[in-house]
Amino acid sequence: MTTERIDIDPTIMMGKPVIRGTRITVELILRKLAEGTSEGDLLEDYPYIATEDVRAAVPYGAASVAHEEVALLPNEPLASKP
Repeated sequence: MTTERIDIDPTIMMGKPVIRGTRITVELILRKLAEGTSEGDLLEDYPYIATEDVRAAVPYGAASVAHEEVALLPNEPLASKP
């Protein structure tokens, strides 16, 4: 999935989703936001991205997680029947 603000290119950051035209990964933006970094601080730290770039990362991350498949394994081995 790509958007007008997020791109995936196997030659850039090993194919991780990035803000188009940069090497700033969606993962980095989401981690920084999760750590409590404000949108303003992100824009100050990375002046070559825009507010819309930061805001595009959040729904992109949510959509990525929504499409994950999780395989749950039992905590204990299943008992075999005699």
